[in-house]
Amino acid sequence: QVQVVESGGGLVQAGGSLRLSCATSGRTFSYLSMGWFRQAPGKDREFVAAISRYGATTYADSVKGRFAISRDNVKNTAYLQMNNLKPEDTAVYYCAAATVYGDYSPQAFDYWGQGTQVTVSS
Repeated sequence: QVQVVESGGGLVQAGGSLRLSCATSGRTFSYLSMGWFRQAPGKDREFVAAISRYGATTYADSVKGRFAISRDNVKNTAYLQMNNLKPEDTAVYYCAAATVYGDYSPQAFDYWGQGTQVTVSS
């Protein structure tokens, strides 16, 4: 089992920045791929970014150039740096862990956090 806990959400004005953190425990973090997803009210959960155990990264087109995913294998933590935030980025952001990399559908991720709210005001 892997426990996943997100933090760092909040309210920010358009153009601002936030950094989300995702702390894990229960399994060797360095063997896991990590992903960030988000879900806005009335919408499906959508992929945002993922990072493999080796540091390879993938982003949704909507966040490319604005968001950056990273990981610290010593702290067992993944991060999502979000810059130039837009009102359409408003959502609950979820961190998830997977034992494979390359499939970015929610079904490919085995362990999920409870989510953290990000609200971007215009």
